[in-house]
Amino acid sequence: MKDKKLFSVGLILIAVFVFWTILILTVDVQPVGVNGTVVGFATLNCSFHNLTGVNMSVYHITDWLGLVPLFCCMIYGSVGFVQLIKRKNLLKVDIDILLLGVYYLIVIFGYLFFEMIPINYRPILIDGIMEASYPSSTTLLVSSVMPTVIFQIDRRIKNMVVRRIITPSTILFSLFMLIGRTIAGVHWLTDIIGSVILAMGLYLIYYSSVLLLDKKRRVYSGIQ
Repeated sequence: MKDKKLFSVGLILIAVFVFWTILILTVDVQPVGVNGTVVGFATLNCSFHNLTGVNMSVYHITDWLGLVPLFCCMIYGSVGFVQLIKRKNLLKVDIDILLLGVYYLIVIFGYLFFEMIPINYRPILIDGIMEASYPSSTTLLVSSVMPTVIFQIDRRIKNMVVRRIITPSTILFSLFMLIGRTIAGVHWLTDIIGSVILAMGLYLIYYSSVLLLDKKRRVYSGIQ
């Protein structure tokens, strides 16, 4: 039942993200952005932006560290590729790795979708260019990928010392990135919130799907 409940929670969070996006497009929309671009929840976003200011050093640090989750994606992609070469059949690749690939593709699609259809723009110009701001792509990437790192480490690494090092390090890294991206001042607060909601929803769907398939495999194998 745990897998089905988590899957349902994931779907609910996706619905919450859609509703949140609609609210951003309709609630307290004012032309307070760069070059008079409109922003939802303008009073909240402007107040928070004025509170944090713009911290370009934090922005650049978190921008470069955004390569870490991409590197993690490459590692798991390599695991799947090696399994494909050895087993010579895509269907024989571990199901959690196959689903992970689909999951990452969905995250990338979400990023590209909002790049093509901007909901709002960043509160500042980046190298003189207006860039789409919602949802925060770096926050979405970190919040989507790093939980899968912990999940896969728990599934594949038996050495408890390694697990006790990687798991808390991953959590601390994720918190640093989330806080850093929030206070950097290159996104509106609602961009960060939207990214976290979407990432949590997608991850729970992935996580619960793996649990469900594990259960079915045990049933078919006669393992209780």
